[in-house]
Amino acid sequence: MRRRSAWLAGATITALLAVAGCSSSGTQSQTSQATGSSTTNAAGDAAMENPNLDLGSSLGGKPAPDFKLVNQFGQPMSLSQFRGKVVLLGFEDSECTTVCPLTTQSMVLAKELLGKAGDSVQLLGVDANPDAIGISNVMAYSRAHGMINQWDFLTGSAAQLKSVWNSYHIAVQIESGEIDHTPALYVIDQQGKLQKLYLTQMAYSSVTQAAQVLAQEVSSLLPSHPKLASLESLAAIPGQTPTDTVSLPAADGNGTVALGPGKARLVVFFATWLGETSPLNSELTNLNAYAKAAASKHLPELTAVDETVTEPSAAAVTSYLHKVGTLDYPVALDKSGRLADGYGAQDQPWLVLVNSSGKIVWQHDDWVSLPELEKAAAAVH
Repeated sequence: MRRRSAWLAGATITALLAVAGCSSSGTQSQTSQATGSSTTNAAGDAAMENPNLDLGSSLGGKPAPDFKLVNQFGQPMSLSQFRGKVVLLGFEDSECTTVCPLTTQSMVLAKELLGKAGDSVQLLGVDANPDAIGISNVMAYSRAHGMINQWDFLTGSAAQLKSVWNSYHIAVQIESGEIDHTPALYVIDQQGKLQKLYLTQMAYSSVTQAAQVLAQEVSSLLPSHPKLASLESLAAIPGQTPTDTVSLPAADGNGTVALGPGKARLVVFFATWLGETSPLNSELTNLNAYAKAAASKHLPELTAVDETVTEPSAAAVTSYLHKVGTLDYPVALDKSGRLADGYGAQDQPWLVLVNSSGKIVWQHDDWVSLPELEKAAAAVH
């Protein structure tokens, strides 16, 4: 399976902001509104100091470049047809397993935070994977993320997509089989003008915070300035590391799953949408062999963790796992993303071996064979 990662080219973003004539970062008053508090320096500073959250860069109201592509149903669409609505426009790899699902989820949650006013918001994605530009590719991604009827994921010919990428200063690079691209998300107002640029950060715990910042910006553009359905602090969220004793809800709904120091452990992070790009069902089932080997050979116990913060819902995870069948190891739900961040997950799947003192001694991006897994696990002391 090819790995997908987000690539932020500093020179590209600098050029983009220069062309737009923007100023960087969100204002303190915007931050304070988003937290639902008075405009205090403490609230604003906490948000600005959050390394996992982009508060946005103003684009000065320049006209958004129009384009004509097709969505996941093969229907022709143009950006200009959505005049009268606020558009959230994200550039996303149709086979991404890293930052793109975070962008997608933040878009969905932002619209939900606006309640009924969310009807005035259009979610658009543009494919940023030059090797997977078919209608079937954008449909597969939309299906895997429960987005088929929640957005329009647009694609076209290689030439058409390249033109759009250039218009929006999106860097796309293929290196060693990996697709890297600028993780940009634009807010375009009802008149088709660029208002804000956000760059999704590779941090699972900041997904809901990013959604709140987006929703606050959209609210400021809507005539009614709707209040958000919920608010949270935008301060940095600490990760839950292997040295922390953590209790997560079990995916089957029966109790909790404990992690932390005291015993060596293999932790496998995954998400059900991996079924789009890998044989997830069989990979999860194959891990039963490791669980059996661990018991007989005194290897670190296996715990799987679903990155639920990027899933359509926890119920969708439970339903998926029920279809997979019996798994001989516990599966936990990371609903906040704090565990993934604390264990340093940068992709899905992400495999981590920790020793009994809670030190990470091995980590791996992508699935591995049972012999490789046993070999790595046997070296844990």
